[in-house]
Amino acid sequence: MQALIEEFGQYLRHERGQSEHTQKAYSSILNRFADWAGAQQLARWNAVELSHLLGYLKHQRNSETPTGDDAPKKRGRPRSDSAKLSTESLYLEIAALKAFYRFCVQEQFLPSNIAENLTLPRRWKRLPKALTDAEIEKLLRPIEPVTPATLCDHAMLELCYASGLRLAELRGLRLEQLRLDAGFIHVIGKGNKERIVPVGRRAVEAIERYLEHGRGKLVKTGKSPGNVFLTSRGTAFAAVTLWSRIKKRCGFAGIERNITPHMLRHSFATHLLEHGADLRVIQELLGHSSIATTEVYTHVAGKRLKAIHQQYHPRG
Repeated sequence: MQALIEEFGQYLRHERGQSEHTQKAYSSILNRFADWAGAQQLARWNAVELSHLLGYLKHQRNSETPTGDDAPKKRGRPRSDSAKLSTESLYLEIAALKAFYRFCVQEQFLPSNIAENLTLPRRWKRLPKALTDAEIEKLLRPIEPVTPATLCDHAMLELCYASGLRLAELRGLRLEQLRLDAGFIHVIGKGNKERIVPVGRRAVEAIERYLEHGRGKLVKTGKSPGNVFLTSRGTAFAAVTLWSRIKKRCGFAGIERNITPHMLRHSFATHLLEHGADLRVIQELLGHSSIATTEVYTHVAGKRLKAIHQQYHPRG
């Protein structure tokens, strides 16, 4: 069973261009199923039937929350030992099985897709949180003293808010993807999908200032990659390091509420919508493959507009 799981992993990586996070999650789920199947005396995938998939999912739904490397890393109050699998986790289990069987039938490793009749549970959509205009102004205020690191931080924040980049896209942005003279950048997003994103004047100025006065001092000859944004060691940012720098800047700006990694991206989309941008345009700028993903911002913008109406309208 392990050989097919590895084949599927290669497919996700090289043909589907799935993120490392998705690859690991799907692999973990399939290995967990293989372990369960082994306990049921099922040694080969072609011996597995729909009833076995349903039995496994029932077992997962009623079992304790996974621990160790498979356990979700969440801050705050820990789950109790008897906590059941969440709807979101169950959704992921089913999605992994369905994707795996589609691949196996497509590549003729298995004769039929027994997972096609599995039903995905409804997912609760979290509404994205956006910063206010006042918070954005405070966050994007340049910090003294001016150093290569503060120039880098300021350029990254300006670009994030100006373009709605995912943090992974920001980390991976390379010098050859910049078209600052034309006012846009070439972005390679999820699944290696490419898009062109315009960048505003203030972000262009911040990036040019960083490139002229900051980046050269961060570069370590023979060691530094071609990424636009570099750490003090001259390396590309790791996800944790980048997020830590952004949180620190939020603290300097006096933003006390809980900040999430995608909050600047959410602010970009929400503020565009509030100022009249078309939803389809926002979808293209964010790199969403489906308009349904972008539509969640209509709820956020609508909620804020209603609050403004109630506050300022004489009969609100």
